[in-house]
Amino acid sequence: MLILSTTRLTADIEKQLKNDFIDVDFKFMENIDQASSFLPIADVLITYGSDIEEKHIEQAEQLKWIMVMSAGIDQMPNRYIKERNILMTNVRGIHKISMAEYALAMLLSNYQSHLTFAKNQSRKIWDQTVKTHEITGRTLTIVGAGAIGEELARLAKAFQMTTIAVTNSGGLRPNFDYVYQKDSLKIALKDADFVVSILPSTIDTKEYYQDEHFKWMKDSAIFLNMGRGDAVTEKTLLKALDDNQISHAILDVTPVEPLTNESLLWTHDKVTLTPHISGKSEQYIPRAVEIFRENLVSFIKDRSVTTNKVNLDRGY
Repeated sequence: MLILSTTRLTADIEKQLKNDFIDVDFKFMENIDQASSFLPIADVLITYGSDIEEKHIEQAEQLKWIMVMSAGIDQMPNRYIKERNILMTNVRGIHKISMAEYALAMLLSNYQSHLTFAKNQSRKIWDQTVKTHEITGRTLTIVGAGAIGEELARLAKAFQMTTIAVTNSGGLRPNFDYVYQKDSLKIALKDADFVVSILPSTIDTKEYYQDEHFKWMKDSAIFLNMGRGDAVTEKTLLKALDDNQISHAILDVTPVEPLTNESLLWTHDKVTLTPHISGKSEQYIPRAVEIFRENLVSFIKDRSVTTNKVNLDRGY
């Protein structure tokens, strides 16, 4: 069995995988170009996803399983992969700690006016009139409340927040006071101080947020998007901010990435931007490889996978 990776892991992890699976041939490459000569004989492909095109799947005549080292698969040639009946797994869930910490840090930073104080420090301004607020006791609505949302809700309970989830299926969720389905979105949004979007990129979620959704929110609400940037257009978001339908937007993802120089989001005084880094962590690769190892044991046994199998019809 040949397992081909289009990205390097750490030296220690690569060595350990080779030692633990001695009957498997591993090829760890720097990129898809280096890996291309091995594609025709690869049984398993490890990739971050954005480098794989339909032509690569066509070249990989023996490919049976793709391990995507990210949660999103929207950049993959999924239709062709489905036609080939190739298994796909991802690392859904490993971002939950870093992304939950990111969301809390950004909300706290906004309420505590950290950016204002940082600017004042650079100008040597001592201003005690800058307003700060507490996040304790606020209401947090999470749209797309999977593993990341559940971890964020757990942390929010330390601040005595009321937590609301919006999901496809509804039902009970750990650390959430209320759980609504998408058809009850208005109820979930209207009382929220913080609206955190963790939606994946699918046909159903592109341009998910429309003008009416921001009208439903409190004019003091903060909208934080760390799911996918195409869930809301720049035009819709800017209108909500300019019309004072919400007070601030915190964006780790944007409709186009990297954000173009011409975008008005760069300089808008009600926008805080980060460059799609909420899921980054020094523990990212070790956590991802643990999922891969678990599935590899199963795959060697009977060509099945047990964890994070992607439903290509749903897109996640």
